[in-house]
Amino acid sequence: MNKIKVVITEDDFRIADIHEKFLQKFKEIEVVGKALNGDQTLQILKKEQPDLLLLDVYMPDMLGAELLPVIRESFPKMGVIMITAATDKVFLEKALSYGVENYLIKPVNRERFDEVILEYVQKHTLLMSKQEVNQNYVDLLFGKGKQERTGKSAGLPKGIDDITLGKVKAVIHSKNGGLSAEEVGQEIGASRITARRYLEYLSAIKEVKAEVVYGIVGRPERKYYPV
Repeated sequence: MNKIKVVITEDDFRIADIHEKFLQKFKEIEVVGKALNGDQTLQILKKEQPDLLLLDVYMPDMLGAELLPVIRESFPKMGVIMITAATDKVFLEKALSYGVENYLIKPVNRERFDEVILEYVQKHTLLMSKQEVNQNYVDLLFGKGKQERTGKSAGLPKGIDDITLGKVKAVIHSKNGGLSAEEVGQEIGASRITARRYLEYLSAIKEVKAEVVYGIVGRPERKYYPV
């Protein structure tokens, strides 16, 4: 799976470094550039053609909100997440009108940051997949029923964390055929045992179905399919 390329625009290099460290938790992501202002941002975007931009509102040469129309014209498919201290409703409305993925207010809560990035990773994985477009696909893409499907509101069992669970679900739903625990583990950068634990949990809550498949030499293998 190709890495998701991310650019960070932040006029305080210390905060930019913190956000880069936050992103290192996600093996699917690669930070390909950091910019201190709008002009640097556009130069890096043209060079790297990233998938996602983390954009501050306040920059030395322009407002991030002023950069949005330029970004949308030149990079229409690129995702944008605003990370800013700005609480002005005008900025928020403008961000929404230009299809910003999400809006995080500083100081950023680490847990919320992880949730927002995970949501983007899942959405990107689904969009890049060849999965048939049906209502289940659309619901996953728009995050409908997320709380009910993950069981997060009731609390996850010991040994299951929400971020890894989201990665496993994204991988399963990005493939047309079934995947083994080993294949899922390779996709998310985890061991086969870890992947199986999450897959069996998803099977128990009826989010995936498991079937025993016999290979060429007759050795049975457990495959997991999206429901």
